[in-house]
Amino acid sequence: MGTAGAAPGIPVESFLMTPADLSAALLDIVTTVVERRREAGADVPELSLTADDVPLERPKNRDHGDWASNVAMRLAKRVGANPRELAGEIATAAVGIDGVASAEVAGPGFINFRLDAAAAGLLAKTIVDAGDAYGRGHTYDGLRVNLEFVSANPTGPVHIGGARWAAVGDSLARILQAEGADVTREYYFNDHGSQIDRFARSLLAAYLGEPTPEDGYGGAYIGEIAERVAAAYAADETGGDLAGLPREQQQEVFRSIGTQLMFAEIKARLHAFGVDFDVYFHEDSLHESGAVERAIARLREQGHIFEADGAIWLRTTAFGDDRDRVVIRSNGEPAYISGDLGYYLDKRERGFEQNIIMLGADHHGYIGRMMAMVEAFGDVPNVNLQILIGQMVNLLKDGEPVRMSKRAGTIVTLDDLVDAVGVDAARYALVRSSTDSQLDIDLDLLTKRSNDNPVYYVQYAHARTRSVAANAEKSGVDRSVFAPELLTHETESALLGGLQEFPRVVALAAELREPHRVARYIEELAGLYHAWYAVRDGSTRVLPHGEEPVTDLHRTRLWLNDATGQVIRNGLGLVGVSAPDRM
Repeated sequence: MGTAGAAPGIPVESFLMTPADLSAALLDIVTTVVERRREAGADVPELSLTADDVPLERPKNRDHGDWASNVAMRLAKRVGANPRELAGEIATAAVGIDGVASAEVAGPGFINFRLDAAAAGLLAKTIVDAGDAYGRGHTYDGLRVNLEFVSANPTGPVHIGGARWAAVGDSLARILQAEGADVTREYYFNDHGSQIDRFARSLLAAYLGEPTPEDGYGGAYIGEIAERVAAAYAADETGGDLAGLPREQQQEVFRSIGTQLMFAEIKARLHAFGVDFDVYFHEDSLHESGAVERAIARLREQGHIFEADGAIWLRTTAFGDDRDRVVIRSNGEPAYISGDLGYYLDKRERGFEQNIIMLGADHHGYIGRMMAMVEAFGDVPNVNLQILIGQMVNLLKDGEPVRMSKRAGTIVTLDDLVDAVGVDAARYALVRSSTDSQLDIDLDLLTKRSNDNPVYYVQYAHARTRSVAANAEKSGVDRSVFAPELLTHETESALLGGLQEFPRVVALAAELREPHRVARYIEELAGLYHAWYAVRDGSTRVLPHGEEPVTDLHRTRLWLNDATGQVIRNGLGLVGVSAPDRM
């Protein structure tokens, strides 16, 4: 535990009591209590206790205090003690911790801790001083992470499922970076395979005025891209008469130029959505560079490749897969998994320690073979490679599902969502729910300027903090004094408690790969702020009322107001949503 630097209104002996501080102090106390019992003759085994043995959590009912721990209940059996008796010993000693106002035993052995106002209130200054850095941690300092997401085929606009991964993937990258990771955002450009042939045939058919091929792609965008291909070819001095080319050559023109145009459009749409990638990796390069052959050679050296029926196989059943996988077919053509082998090895050779892939709901059956591949390479499944599966997204309008895009025809796209609600609301709606559950997005709700709209609710809270700060300046309230011991109102205690949770929430979101935790947290924090702001008797005012003089309490509350705005701003930044100064 460290002391805070001296500042106006702050006693030098005061310090910020963080959960880590309290846990460390409790660990010392628990260790002493256990040793004292052993010295008194109790049959207590040697214990090597760590901070994990002293968990802290926020009580659901804030009347019970600021923090609670079940450490006595966890250790009672191991030290041969009654839980409540052991809790009493720990609580008695804990009252001596600087910054702890009280420690009380509840129920079968819980210990509830209440911090004194000064120790709790110092957090407001800590946050303001830290600014954008508050909430950041060091869980993954130096870890090189490759995060692959979206990777939509360049055969059409980004559909709504890809939009979910765009928002979630970019948010996860931000959160991992906040915990110190060196993250590379990567887009796997699938330009090798039958879907590109179908795309080219669809473009050519549109150009020639023919019906869409039976296995082709429909939608107005196909005609638009076809027109642009023809225009680009005509503008190329080395081109010539596209209409006069044999059909096979025409199709190759549409394949080459069409995929470039479609991919450029995808990149532009994602950029407008606030999502950019560090690497665009082309599947074709795996086969052209020899990456697949290198991967097969590596696995052959390790004894996991065999040949049968004229084909080359990977023995994935040795690593839990339900069947072995063909890598090169008997006709010499590479099977789909061949690209996976080459791509994974390429990432590892580029130095990525953890590789995260975000896939759609139809890829559950893909996980087993991929993890078997990882183990065959000698790596650790779910560590060196992690696969996240996202569920479906449905857009609702007037309570009914939005069935298809006006432009894309058979699918609902990213553009459809953004056109309906804007980038901020779209990103927030896509991020705020766990990806392992189906998501229904109510377009009517997201356009409302009301507390029922979660992104409006959070952004309005931030805008309110900025408005309060602006009005404070006009009223002569500044941050020249900070007296945290004055922050004694119950809503101030609750708000400070919420603010203190932010670093833990960010760390947990990074660990579990769940950005929605940050979104839900800032919604809760916005609620705590609105409750503090709206106390009916005005007892939590930042601004003096009428002719009331400016006091240190007003100045200190401005610190709390600005700290809240900073944390909401930091949280919104982690999910890629703006924090407006006014609404």
